[in-house]
Amino acid sequence: MCGIVGSVSGKSINQDIYDALIVLQHRGQDAAGMVVGDDRFLALRKDVGLVSQVFEERHMAKLNGFMGIGHVRYPTAGTSSSAEAQPMYVNTPFGISLAHNGNLTNVHELRDFLAQTAHRHLNTRSDSEVLLNVFAHHLEGLKAQQLHPEHVFDAVSALQKQCRGAYAVVAMIVGGGIVAFRDPRGIRPLLLGSREGLGTDYMVASENVALEVLRYEFVRDIRPGEAVYISKDREIHFADCSPRTESHTPCIFEHVYLARSDAVLDGVSTQEARLNMGEALAAQMESAFQHVLDDADVVIPIPETSTTSAIALAQKTGHPYREGFVKNRYIGRTFIMPGQDQRRRSVRYKLNAVRSEFQDKNVLLVEDSIVRGTTTREIVQQVRSAGAKRVYLAVASPPVRFPNVFGIDMPSQSELLASGQDIEGIRSYIDVDELIYQRLEDLKACAKSSNPLIQDFECSIFDGQYRCNDINDEYFVNLHRLRHDRAKDFETFDLSDLDAQIIPTSS
Repeated sequence: MCGIVGSVSGKSINQDIYDALIVLQHRGQDAAGMVVGDDRFLALRKDVGLVSQVFEERHMAKLNGFMGIGHVRYPTAGTSSSAEAQPMYVNTPFGISLAHNGNLTNVHELRDFLAQTAHRHLNTRSDSEVLLNVFAHHLEGLKAQQLHPEHVFDAVSALQKQCRGAYAVVAMIVGGGIVAFRDPRGIRPLLLGSREGLGTDYMVASENVALEVLRYEFVRDIRPGEAVYISKDREIHFADCSPRTESHTPCIFEHVYLARSDAVLDGVSTQEARLNMGEALAAQMESAFQHVLDDADVVIPIPETSTTSAIALAQKTGHPYREGFVKNRYIGRTFIMPGQDQRRRSVRYKLNAVRSEFQDKNVLLVEDSIVRGTTTREIVQQVRSAGAKRVYLAVASPPVRFPNVFGIDMPSQSELLASGQDIEGIRSYIDVDELIYQRLEDLKACAKSSNPLIQDFECSIFDGQYRCNDINDEYFVNLHRLRHDRAKDFETFDLSDLDAQIIPTSS
C-alpha cells in the first residue's frame, strides 16, 4: 500500500503535491518523495520519514515546476531505505520519473528481461524501478523524436502485456507531461480530478480525498487497463491500453482498513461499506451469537478504522456505544510499521484504555481485521487490566489466512495468526471470551451495495484465490524470504540516493 499523486498546472505545483501527500499519509509512513519539472529540468526530493519530515522549507523552495508527481511509501517487500523511496528516475528516453502503488508478481522474469534484452541496469530491489525501466524501454523503442500521446499509449500497452500483478502508476516525462494508468484488473485505486483557474489544472491521486482537499472536482476513476496522458500544455488524452480480458476486481481491503473513511473508490463509499459491515456483524450475532449480545454491556471500537462499523453494530443491536481508548495520534499505523518489535512497542504508546469504560463491564470490542494478532492481543490485555469482566471481539472482516501479493505488506504466511488455525485457536491466543468474524460473502455484499456494477473483489488474503499464474509454491518461498521480519531486521542492502547524482535535486 502506497499513496501516489500527479498533477499538471498553470502555476508552480509543489505545494499542491505536498498537500496531497499529507492527505495520503495514512497510505504510507515509511518514506516520501516528490519530483517536479518544466520543459527542461527536474528537481527531486525523497527520503525516509513522514511528509512533514522529508520536505522542509529549504527543499520546497527548490522544487519548482508546473508539473510533478509524489509518493508516500511503506515497504512492500524487503528494505526500508532512502534508495527505495520514490519517485524513481531514468534519463532515457527524454527523462522519466515514476511512482507506483502495487506489486508486480513476475518481477524476476522482468529483471531478467531488463538485464539480458533491454540492457538496463537496476540500482535497487524495488519492483517500481523495474516498472519504470520496462516503460522506458518500450518508449525508447518507438524512437520518437518528439513525444505524442500515441507514443505514450503504445508504451503503456506494451508494458501492460508484459507486467503482471497490481499497479497504479503516475509518471512524468520531461518536456512531455504526466501519464497515469492502472493494471487490467484495477486492483489498486487511481482517480482523476480537474480544477478551473487560469485554464484547467488536472490531478490524479490514489484517493478522492486528496482531490477534494485541494478543491479539484472529481472527474472519474481511471478504468482498469486505461491510461491518461496530460500534456505539459494541459491537454488530456485517454486510451484503453489493455484488452478487456480481465474482470474489474478492486481490492476489498481498501474498504476494510487502508482507505480513509471519506474515500470513494471505484464508486464504492468506504464510509457506507464500513457501516454495512457493522450491520452485517450485528445480523450474524443476532442469529448465532445472541448470548454475547445478551451479556455485553457496551460496544467499544478499537480505534480508529473500526469505529464506523462499531457505531452501526451498536445502533443495530441497541447497545450503548462508548469510546474506551485514548489514541496517541503521533504514533503511526502499527499494521504498516516495518518491524514486529516496532509494532509491538507501539501498541502501548498508541492506545490507552480508559478504566472507567471497562471497569466491571462485559465489553464487546469491534476490530476491522486481525493480521498478526500482536496489536489485538496487547489491546485485550489492556482491557482486562482496566477491569473488564468479560471481553468479546467482533471483527469486521474474515480471518486473514493468506499473504497479499498485490501491494500490501502483510507478513509471510507463517506469521499470519489465522494461517493454519481455527477460530478457537485464534480466540485462545488473543484471550477473548468469544470471537466473531465477518463472513466473506457478507463483506462483499457490504462493499457492493454502493456500486452493484462491481461483480467481484480481490479477496485473496481471505480466500487464497489470486487469479494469477505467477503465484505458486516457489513464489511464496521467495515472498517469505523477503517479508519475514527477521529477514527485514538483518537487511543490509542500502544504496545511497543515486538519483541525486543524475538530476538536479533539492537535497
